Amino acid sequence: MSPSSMLTSGLPCASLLSRRDLLRVGALSIAGSVVPAHWQSAARAAESSRPTADAVIFLWMGGGVTHIDSFDPKPEAPEEIRGTLSAIATNIPGVQFGEPMAQLAQIADQLCLVRSFSHDSNDHLLSQAYTLSGHKVTMAQLYAEPNIGSVVSYLHGPREGLPGYIAVPGITRPGPPPYNLFVGGWLGNGYAPFCLGGVPEQPDFTVGQKEANPSPIASEDLSPRELQPVGGLSVDRLHSRLGLHQQLDVVDRQLDAAQRTMAQARQFEGAAHLLTSPQVRSAFDISQEIPATVADYGTTKIGRRCLMARRLVESGARFVMVDYGYDPDYGNLWDNHNAAGQQMPHISEMCRRGYHLAGTDRACAALVRDLKQRGMLDRTLVVFLTEFGRTPKINSAGGRDHWGMCGSIFFAGGGTRPQVIGASDAQAMWPTTVPWGPADIAATVYEALGVPLDTRLPDSQGRPHPILDHGRIIEGVFA
Repeated sequence: MSPSSMLTSGLPCASLLSRRDLLRVGALSIAGSVVPAHWQSAARAAESSRPTADAVIFLWMGGGVTHIDSFDPKPEAPEEIRGTLSAIATNIPGVQFGEPMAQLAQIADQLCLVRSFSHDSNDHLLSQAYTLSGHKVTMAQLYAEPNIGSVVSYLHGPREGLPGYIAVPGITRPGPPPYNLFVGGWLGNGYAPFCLGGVPEQPDFTVGQKEANPSPIASEDLSPRELQPVGGLSVDRLHSRLGLHQQLDVVDRQLDAAQRTMAQARQFEGAAHLLTSPQVRSAFDISQEIPATVADYGTTKIGRRCLMARRLVESGARFVMVDYGYDPDYGNLWDNHNAAGQQMPHISEMCRRGYHLAGTDRACAALVRDLKQRGMLDRTLVVFLTEFGRTPKINSAGGRDHWGMCGSIFFAGGGTRPQVIGASDAQAMWPTTVPWGPADIAATVYEALGVPLDTRLPDSQGRPHPILDHGRIIEGVFA
């Protein structure tokens, strides 16, 4: 399979190295060092804006997190709106969070909370594609626009042997049928995220029997399959073979230097290093963490994924997505309609579960605390994001439905200023202040990384595309 054919194969997630790709690694590594002119100009443009962060942890909660039960409670509203959860005080006078968010409430003064997240769609697919890319799309354009992480990967590339865009684990799929929205879009599959979970064996998590109350305690292998040694190939033999093919592929590389090949080269640039570098292999080894740190995050899927994200950024990763939304054990975690077959309790009880809001609160709070304690928070932008909120009024089944008109997200670190931005009405139904949408969030992320919003990048045919066609930096986020 040639690099150009790999780019058009429609793979759900990019992979750094397969056995078939192994013999191409040497040539691809060299090709990746030949920086095309269009990338050089984009890089110079990116340097024109002063960055406040050099890494991003993107906490992606696909499915629609309930804002009224988490970050925007309405204790004075009737029970059919507020549910049975209490509102609790945060460490910011006068600011309350929902009862399950006890640990984030204690570090609210480290968060830049946006309570006026809003856009005009209640559709999962359209809203997720919009939120992941900052571009509004139609159903025919679901895979057309690159994820924010893909743009960052294109502009800044790998670092310390780690891919430019990593998804932990990168297996969630809205549906049915399941759709993979973790894409490189017009940048090409070479800029899709490197997914630690590979391709899920059963990507449609809406089917199959789920326990009525599954345990939140879980252990999953987040080590990339690429870390498994190729059968019969030692590290020394790998180095030797790579060197040989670097020489043999020089002519082929010169003849095969189209932009799509160059894009794939950048994705595969660190493949050999991933296999041979002890430092890179160590970054993925969560067993090296001390028990107290693991316990702080929680021995849950979301806890381990957040801890892995911190390890990767600490080791040099630029953009890490913590992917938590559709799960083989828990089903559609956040899509809590309580429709027939979901086997969910009332939304107020659901939020208390260790794999739902309560466990997510613990993991996210531990991540922010850990980054701060290690001196990493100032340079690491944390973004907690979902595609929309949920209906203020609880439905007849005890669930909440899709609600794009109002929701809550937060930033932390990366030069952001801790505060509460925006507000909603007495029922958390509509913003009462300036609404901020997915394109504005993307613009804010790019600003933190020093990427000018008018940056244009070429597609596979060399045609320029704007990284954003609308959106502005959220006012007040940066000091």
